[in-house]
Amino acid sequence: MSLIRFYCSYSLLLFFLFLCSISAIPTQVNGDSTTKTMEDFSGYPIHEPSHSFSPTFLPSSLSVDAQTLQNQIDELSTFSDTPAPSVTRVLYTEKDVLARRYIKNLLGLSGLSVREDAVGNIFGRWDGSEPELTAVATGSHIDAIPYSGKYDGVVGVLGAIEAINVLKRSGFKPKRSLEVILFTSEEPTRFGISCLGSRLLSGSEALAEALKTTVDSQNISFLKAARSAGYAKDQDDLSSVFLEKGSYSAFVELHIEQGPILEAEGLPIGIVTAIAAPASIKVDFEGNGGHAGAVLMPNRNDAGLAAAELALAVEKHVLDSGSIDTVGTVGILELHPGAINSIPSKSHLEIDTRDIDEKRRNNVIEKIQQSAMTIAKNRGVKLSEFKIINQDPPALSDKSVIEAMEAASKELNLTHKLMISRAYHDSLFMARISPMGMLFIPCYKGYSHKPEEYASSQDIANGVKVLALTLAKLSLS
Repeated sequence: MSLIRFYCSYSLLLFFLFLCSISAIPTQVNGDSTTKTMEDFSGYPIHEPSHSFSPTFLPSSLSVDAQTLQNQIDELSTFSDTPAPSVTRVLYTEKDVLARRYIKNLLGLSGLSVREDAVGNIFGRWDGSEPELTAVATGSHIDAIPYSGKYDGVVGVLGAIEAINVLKRSGFKPKRSLEVILFTSEEPTRFGISCLGSRLLSGSEALAEALKTTVDSQNISFLKAARSAGYAKDQDDLSSVFLEKGSYSAFVELHIEQGPILEAEGLPIGIVTAIAAPASIKVDFEGNGGHAGAVLMPNRNDAGLAAAELALAVEKHVLDSGSIDTVGTVGILELHPGAINSIPSKSHLEIDTRDIDEKRRNNVIEKIQQSAMTIAKNRGVKLSEFKIINQDPPALSDKSVIEAMEAASKELNLTHKLMISRAYHDSLFMARISPMGMLFIPCYKGYSHKPEEYASSQDIANGVKVLALTLAKLSLS
């Protein structure tokens, strides 16, 4: 028995000496700089870093409070001018002001310093360890077109606030400051101007000038509406909203896809590589009108049929482009006087056409205009207006931001897909002043801009995690 104890003790001694010899082996052999430790490979140190701005967490430590986030989405949806499940929240209305107050309160509760500009863009900042560096920003919008859903834009605002909370709970300390932005009026509902807040931030002098005389359908001026909500005070110059190029080192927007691809393919994350270039056109025809029974067909100058023919021409020119990325929509078609027994004397169309290729999109616009002139001539009506309201260039996501989003998705074991955004977003204009990227999450059947719009709590939580980790990476760059 004593002999057995001797051999056991001797074996343990040899094993201990072996471990000591291993620990003494240098991490780089003969000065070979290609030999790396596990810390070098991971990008996230296993040991506490000596500098305060490196992350002290692993991706697995990122925890989203999905239930609280869903409760916030539900609560925000109650600030609406139409009954649930629809949401209607129009710029500078009472419900919009209440919703803004709700968001500012959440920003404050998250420990962010809050400020607003002259048109109501809201900013919440978490100062980094080197606040003199340009910040990393994220955000979206909360305005909602009539009878829409509660997730469009909202996921990117409330999700951004939760992403900050996720990082704070994890113990992360940012190097660059992180900023959450609520953009004013991404939807064109009230004043016919999409992405109003982000357009101004990106330095649109034309818009700043136009807003001085812009009115809504009730003939209320933009400035009067803004002042009723506490913005655009008399001494405010709208150009004060402008941000210089390079104001942010990166901008990332989280958003529901608003299309069916991610859900159909069973993918949790979409990484946007480009945003299609939108253009909006207003067209007016004027004819003679008359009694629907008394005026015979050969004698008519029907403005309604001119509009109908142009609507079909829009479809033809879009399809003739030869690209699946070219789309066109006649979203508004109004006839005057609008009586069943009256030949329309006036017609009004509003056309939306988009493409990721600006030249191809502009070619479609030219063909639509040619068709409008030809139709007017052939039908004996007057083309009283053909006006291009906006004709924005497409935006490409920044390579470094894409790489950060991809790395975050992989580290969180979330499969992703590179894809194009065919809807435009505030990111389209932020790309003019900052490297930009977008994250998509699935939404039910691709539904959006309708009450049935829905994204699951799990999909939202996945998006928030990827956003949080992406912000962390960009903050340390």
